Amino acid sequence: QVQLVESGGGLVQAGASLRLSCAASGRTISTDTMAWFRQAPGKEREFVAGISWNGFRMSYADSVKGRFTISRDSAKNTLYLQMNSLKPDDTAVYFCAADQRTWISASTFARDYDYWGQGTQVTVSS
Repeated sequence: QVQLVESGGGLVQAGASLRLSCAASGRTISTDTMAWFRQAPGKEREFVAGISWNGFRMSYADSVKGRFTISRDSAKNTLYLQMNSLKPDDTAVYFCAADQRTWISASTFARDYDYWGQGTQVTVSS
């Protein structure tokens, strides 16, 4: 069993940056495939970014490509999401997720993930 806790969200103006963190506890996530999803009010949860177990392969939604960067630190058992040039459309609750299977690349489907954090709110004002 693994517990995931997100932090780093907040209220920022358009164009600003935020760095989200997802701290894992209970066991190591070094062999898990990890991802960030987000959910805006009235919308379905959507894939934002994913990273392979070894950090060699990252994938991004088209809407965030070139602005967001996903990374992981196995020594700290932590997942990160660096978000630059934020837009009002990025406003959502952001969730980190762990797929305990070791894949070459991350799935974009929420149903494939076994563990979820409680989410952190990101609000971008125009």
